[in-house]
Amino acid sequence: MDSNVTITEAEKGKKVVNQHGDSIGRVVEVDNGTAHVDPDPDITDTIMSKIGWSSDDEGTYALEPHAIDRITDDEVRLDLQ
Repeated sequence: MDSNVTITEAEKGKKVVNQHGDSIGRVVEVDNGTAHVDPDPDITDTIMSKIGWSSDDEGTYALEPHAIDRITDDEVRLDLQ
């Protein structure tokens, strides 16, 4: 995991995927270095728990930089090990 990941406005609209490339959701907002993700409706409770999200929450979810493995031109890849 890259502890030097910086989340910027450029991440807006990027797909968020796990380490296997499975879709987690999409970045819909960036606020003070935190990405806010609209989750994929098929995301499991197990994956949500690994990210620190609760299935009881509604709307978007905050994605802290420490959960991110790397950011590419097309996606934000998580490290959920």
